[in-house]
Amino acid sequence: MNKAQTFDFFSRLAEQDPAPQTELEWVNPYTLLVAVALSAQATDVGVNRATRRLFAEVRDPQAMIALGEAGLKEHIKTIGLFNTKAKNVIALSHRLIDEYGGVVPEDRDALETLPGVGRKTANVVMNVAFGAETFAVDTHIFRVGNRTGLAPGKTPLAVELKLEKAVPGPFRLHAHHWLILHGRYVCKARKPECWHCVVADLCRYRPKTPPPAARAAGAAPVR
Repeated sequence: MNKAQTFDFFSRLAEQDPAPQTELEWVNPYTLLVAVALSAQATDVGVNRATRRLFAEVRDPQAMIALGEAGLKEHIKTIGLFNTKAKNVIALSHRLIDEYGGVVPEDRDALETLPGVGRKTANVVMNVAFGAETFAVDTHIFRVGNRTGLAPGKTPLAVELKLEKAVPGPFRLHAHHWLILHGRYVCKARKPECWHCVVADLCRYRPKTPPPAARAAGAAPVR
């Protein structure tokens, strides 16, 4: 995609949803950090279901440590990899208290030193909690970046760096949310819903998938 097409791409997504938000539920930067850490290989819906009661009781590292690993597991046992995630959340809570005065740092390098926190998690926290122009590349963004031609790359980091260069200034704050939501609800992995995609004509993906009714009638793919 050239610069004009990229600007048009994000203009259309912005017009459709001017102020996109994360679908994870959170109260403060600490609860956001925990929610994002728990969301690895899990759905936001599943994480929210588990954390609603948790975040009613626990909203800072001290309270999480007081709850303890066993208590945390009871809250999050419906989430995949909950044993490992519980250990990491307790460990990162200790680290926040010991090294950062119980405050979530705004720096990516500092965030990535916390147990269970990788670059994607750090980018989400920086963007959502602190308003940094970061690009958290999950499976949805990786797919959309490659499928559309917006930011092709063989690794999440490669896609992130492409987005860093490509996304125009007015759209940088919300870009990763637009791409996540687009990948989650329109540009789906198995059956992208091209018939109601607002950027279909800018996308390099071929063939375009026709509407369900047209598929049932044996219509040719939309090109």
